Amino acid sequence: MTAWTMTLWEQGNPLLQWGVVIGASLAAAIWDVTTRRIPNRLTGPMVLAGLAWSAYAGGLAGVCDAAVACLVLALPYVLLFILAGGGAGDAKLMGAIGAWLGLVNGIVVLAAVAVSGILLAIGFAMARRQFRSVLVNIVGFAYEVVFLVLGTGKSKGRQRLFLSKIEDIQKVPYGAAIFAGACIAAG
Repeated sequence: MTAWTMTLWEQGNPLLQWGVVIGASLAAAIWDVTTRRIPNRLTGPMVLAGLAWSAYAGGLAGVCDAAVACLVLALPYVLLFILAGGGAGDAKLMGAIGAWLGLVNGIVVLAAVAVSGILLAIGFAMARRQFRSVLVNIVGFAYEVVFLVLGTGKSKGRQRLFLSKIEDIQKVPYGAAIFAGACIAAG
Protein backbone atom coordinates (compact mmCIF):
# COMPACT_ATOMS: atom_id res chain seq x y z
CA MET A 1 0.00 0.00 0.00
CA THR A 2 1.46 3.39 -0.96
CA ALA A 3 1.89 6.16 1.58
CA TRP A 4 -0.68 8.43 -0.01
CA THR A 5 -3.49 5.96 0.63
CA MET A 6 -2.68 5.44 4.30
CA THR A 7 -3.93 7.37 7.30
CA LEU A 8 -5.13 6.81 10.83
CA TRP A 9 -8.76 6.65 9.62
CA GLU A 10 -10.56 5.70 6.43
CA GLN A 11 -10.53 8.90 4.38
CA GLY A 12 -12.97 7.85 1.71
CA ASN A 13 -11.58 9.78 -1.26
CA PRO A 14 -7.82 10.36 -1.22
CA LEU A 15 -7.86 11.61 -4.82
CA LEU A 16 -10.09 14.50 -3.76
CA GLN A 17 -7.82 15.33 -0.83
CA TRP A 18 -4.62 15.20 -2.87
CA GLY A 19 -6.32 17.16 -5.66
CA VAL A 20 -7.22 19.94 -3.23
CA VAL A 21 -3.70 19.96 -1.78
CA ILE A 22 -2.00 20.02 -5.21
CA GLY A 23 -4.38 22.67 -6.56
CA ALA A 24 -4.13 24.93 -3.52
CA SER A 25 -0.36 24.58 -3.28
CA LEU A 26 -0.06 25.45 -6.99
CA ALA A 27 -2.15 28.58 -6.39
CA ALA A 28 0.00 29.41 -3.35
CA ALA A 29 3.20 28.92 -5.35
CA ILE A 30 2.02 31.26 -8.08
CA TRP A 31 0.93 33.85 -5.49
CA ASP A 32 4.20 33.53 -3.59
CA VAL A 33 6.41 33.81 -6.68
CA THR A 34 4.54 36.87 -7.99
CA THR A 35 3.75 38.74 -4.74
CA ARG A 36 5.98 37.08 -2.08
CA ARG A 37 2.86 36.35 -0.04
CA ILE A 38 0.54 33.41 0.56
CA PRO A 39 -2.78 35.03 1.40
CA ASN A 40 -5.11 34.16 4.26
CA ARG A 41 -8.00 34.05 1.79
CA LEU A 42 -6.41 30.86 0.44
CA THR A 43 -5.14 29.23 3.64
CA GLY A 44 -8.05 30.06 5.97
CA PRO A 45 -10.82 28.43 3.91
CA MET A 46 -8.48 25.53 3.13
CA VAL A 47 -7.97 24.77 6.84
CA LEU A 48 -11.69 25.00 7.57
CA ALA A 49 -12.63 22.87 4.56
CA GLY A 50 -10.00 20.27 5.49
CA LEU A 51 -11.34 20.00 9.02
CA ALA A 52 -14.92 19.79 7.69
CA TRP A 53 -13.94 17.08 5.20
CA SER A 54 -12.16 15.15 7.94
CA ALA A 55 -15.24 15.36 10.17
CA TYR A 56 -17.50 14.19 7.34
CA ALA A 57 -15.25 11.33 6.21
CA GLY A 58 -13.81 10.20 9.54
CA GLY A 59 -15.96 11.54 12.36
CA LEU A 60 -14.18 12.40 15.59
CA ALA A 61 -11.11 10.32 14.66
CA GLY A 62 -10.84 12.22 11.38
CA VAL A 63 -11.09 15.63 13.03
CA CYS A 64 -8.52 14.68 15.69
CA ASP A 65 -6.12 13.35 13.05
CA ALA A 66 -6.59 16.48 10.93
CA ALA A 67 -6.11 18.83 13.88
CA VAL A 68 -2.93 17.08 15.04
CA ALA A 69 -1.59 17.01 11.48
CA CYS A 70 -2.41 20.70 11.08
CA LEU A 71 -0.34 21.53 14.16
CA VAL A 72 2.54 19.16 13.36
CA LEU A 73 2.93 20.41 9.79
CA ALA A 74 2.66 24.08 10.77
CA LEU A 75 5.06 23.92 13.75
CA PRO A 76 8.41 23.89 11.87
CA TYR A 77 7.29 26.86 9.79
CA VAL A 78 6.04 28.75 12.84
CA LEU A 79 9.53 28.27 14.32
CA LEU A 80 11.07 29.56 11.09
CA PHE A 81 8.72 32.55 11.21
CA ILE A 82 9.74 33.31 14.81
CA LEU A 83 13.48 32.75 14.38
CA ALA A 84 14.14 33.88 10.82
CA GLY A 85 11.39 36.38 10.11
CA GLY A 86 9.37 36.52 6.94
CA GLY A 87 5.71 35.73 6.59
CA ALA A 88 3.58 33.09 8.21
CA GLY A 89 1.76 32.08 5.03
CA ASP A 90 4.00 29.02 4.67
CA ALA A 91 3.04 27.84 8.15
CA LYS A 92 -0.66 28.35 7.49
CA LEU A 93 -0.47 26.55 4.14
CA MET A 94 1.34 23.59 5.69
CA GLY A 95 -1.26 23.48 8.47
CA ALA A 96 -4.01 23.46 5.87
CA ILE A 97 -2.30 20.61 4.03
CA GLY A 98 -2.19 18.69 7.30
CA ALA A 99 -5.90 19.29 7.82
CA TRP A 100 -6.65 17.79 4.41
CA LEU A 101 -4.24 14.85 4.45
CA GLY A 102 -4.01 13.76 8.07
CA LEU A 103 -0.90 12.90 10.05
CA VAL A 104 0.54 9.96 8.09
CA ASN A 105 0.32 11.59 4.67
CA GLY A 106 1.18 14.95 6.20
CA ILE A 107 4.51 13.67 7.52
CA VAL A 108 5.36 12.40 4.03
CA VAL A 109 4.55 15.85 2.60
CA LEU A 110 6.54 17.57 5.36
CA ALA A 111 9.65 15.54 4.51
CA ALA A 112 9.26 16.13 0.77
CA VAL A 113 8.70 19.87 1.28
CA ALA A 114 11.77 20.12 3.51
CA VAL A 115 13.98 18.52 0.86
CA SER A 116 12.41 20.66 -1.88
CA GLY A 117 12.93 23.79 0.22
CA ILE A 118 16.58 23.03 0.84
CA LEU A 119 17.17 22.42 -2.87
CA LEU A 120 15.29 25.61 -3.79
CA ALA A 121 17.31 27.67 -1.28
CA ILE A 122 20.59 26.23 -2.58
CA GLY A 123 19.52 26.97 -6.15
CA PHE A 124 18.62 30.57 -5.27
CA ALA A 125 21.89 31.03 -3.39
CA MET A 126 23.96 29.68 -6.26
CA ALA A 127 22.11 31.84 -8.78
CA ARG A 128 22.83 34.91 -6.64
CA ARG A 129 26.39 33.81 -5.86
CA GLN A 130 25.61 33.75 -2.13
CA PHE A 131 26.11 30.07 -1.36
CA ARG A 132 28.69 30.64 1.40
CA SER A 133 26.51 33.12 3.31
CA VAL A 134 23.49 30.82 2.98
CA LEU A 135 25.54 27.92 4.35
CA VAL A 136 26.62 30.07 7.32
CA ASN A 137 22.99 31.04 7.93
CA ILE A 138 21.83 27.41 7.79
CA VAL A 139 24.47 26.35 10.33
CA GLY A 140 23.63 29.32 12.55
CA PHE A 141 19.91 28.63 12.34
CA ALA A 142 20.48 24.98 13.27
CA TYR A 143 22.53 26.20 16.24
CA GLU A 144 19.67 28.47 17.35
CA VAL A 145 17.12 25.65 17.00
CA VAL A 146 19.25 23.32 19.13
CA PHE A 147 19.31 25.92 21.91
CA LEU A 148 15.57 26.48 21.56
CA VAL A 149 14.60 22.80 21.53
CA LEU A 150 17.07 21.50 24.11
CA GLY A 151 16.91 24.56 26.32
CA THR A 152 20.55 23.96 27.27
CA GLY A 153 21.41 27.55 27.81
CA LYS A 154 21.17 30.99 26.38
CA SER A 155 21.50 31.33 22.64
CA LYS A 156 24.53 33.25 21.39
CA GLY A 157 22.35 35.29 19.04
CA ARG A 158 22.86 36.35 15.44
CA GLN A 159 25.61 38.91 16.12
CA ARG A 160 27.88 36.33 17.77
CA LEU A 161 27.42 33.88 14.89
CA PHE A 162 28.24 36.52 12.26
CA LEU A 163 24.97 35.82 10.51
CA SER A 164 23.17 38.20 8.24
CA LYS A 165 20.70 40.56 9.81
CA ILE A 166 17.15 39.32 9.31
CA GLU A 167 16.35 42.24 7.01
CA ASP A 168 19.38 41.34 4.81
CA ILE A 169 18.48 37.68 4.35
CA GLN A 170 17.29 36.88 0.82
CA LYS A 171 13.78 35.50 0.87
CA VAL A 172 12.87 32.44 -1.16
CA PRO A 173 9.28 31.94 -2.41
CA TYR A 174 8.74 28.85 -0.27
CA GLY A 175 5.29 28.29 -1.76
CA ALA A 176 7.10 26.82 -4.76
CA ALA A 177 8.88 24.32 -2.49
CA ILE A 178 5.57 23.41 -0.85
CA PHE A 179 4.02 22.75 -4.26
CA ALA A 180 7.01 20.68 -5.40
CA GLY A 181 7.05 18.69 -2.16
CA ALA A 182 3.31 18.02 -2.34
CA CYS A 183 3.68 16.77 -5.92
CA ILE A 184 6.57 14.51 -4.94
CA ALA A 185 4.66 13.13 -1.95
CA ALA A 186 1.56 12.51 -4.08
CA GLY A 187 3.72 10.34 -6.32
